[in-house]
Amino acid sequence: MTDIRPFRLHVPDAVLADLRERLTRTRLLPDSPRRMPSGMTADWLRDLVDAWATWDWRAREEWLGGCPQFLADVDGATIHFAHLRSDAADAPALLVMHGWPHTFALQLDFAAQLRDFHVVVASLPGFAFSPPYDDGPADEARFAATMHALMTDVLGYTSYITYGEDVSANVSDLIAATHPDQVAGIVATHAHFGTPAEREANDDPAVRAFFARLNAEHGPNGSYGHVQWARPDTLAAALNDSPAGVLAWIAEKLAEWADVPGDDPARLESVISRDRILTEAMIYWVTQSIATSFRPYHEGADTPGPIPPVTVPAAVFIQRHEHDYPEVLARRYYLDLRVFERLERGGHFTIAEVPREMADRVRAFAATLR
Repeated sequence: MTDIRPFRLHVPDAVLADLRERLTRTRLLPDSPRRMPSGMTADWLRDLVDAWATWDWRAREEWLGGCPQFLADVDGATIHFAHLRSDAADAPALLVMHGWPHTFALQLDFAAQLRDFHVVVASLPGFAFSPPYDDGPADEARFAATMHALMTDVLGYTSYITYGEDVSANVSDLIAATHPDQVAGIVATHAHFGTPAEREANDDPAVRAFFARLNAEHGPNGSYGHVQWARPDTLAAALNDSPAGVLAWIAEKLAEWADVPGDDPARLESVISRDRILTEAMIYWVTQSIATSFRPYHEGADTPGPIPPVTVPAAVFIQRHEHDYPEVLARRYYLDLRVFERLERGGHFTIAEVPREMADRVRAFAATLR
């Protein structure tokens, strides 16, 4: 019997006092003339830093504690997860996985909408309250094996639906492709891209145009990933020592990748509240997990290997940052594609940005699986 231990977050007073002191001594800079249009602004960062210094973390901590959380040993790793059980024993089970730079906390509002499901919101190894693997790779294949073991061997689900974002999108695809007898279906808002070689070999005009657009944008917008791949420890040393630094690094990506109109990153707060932004920064700060969160980049997140086609029922919802994703690409990979929909709202962090709407979509899809 796997040992499952209850987990409840409590940040020591001394850690909070140190954080506030650091925040009040922050040395902020004006905007650079080379600032990217959608990048962090000095004014918004100053507002966020000031808010964090006086923020009522204990109230937020209590809110997080209202969601049942646990630790379990899975395949040599300790996995942290939230587990929201339905009152109905035969309710469908749903695995929810985050990516970078968000954590499980950003997905809890979505999970709370699905009280007619058994929802597991897991922290990937090296993120938040899941320590990194002791040794070996932290790649997509290993994440997939760990997450599947959590759902089946540890929690005892014989069938479940899988969902992943960002780094965990390929993890979700791998789980569904590898375990069709235990995965009832897959929901994707980051639909499958294929390997670079597969993309290059595809001669469909719509597919080639889609990847050409992504490649053109990747140069100026993908530098963060290159640094996290090439110099993870150097970057992490700065961010782990500066709360303003880690806040700026995380909040900028939330703003750039969310479905936010215009170039003012502060507009993110109309989609993802300040409380939720600060919660993400706080979790990275108190766990000192920014360095280990970079490991998937160092170990191939941007250059995935081939993943077998998914044969289980699939629902693909195209988020706004991939609005031109070709349907033919999805149909070639998800061989039992039940739903293909282009969203009118919702970006990279889809279930955090439009939690109620996505909960309704997942519920409707799950109803077709019974």
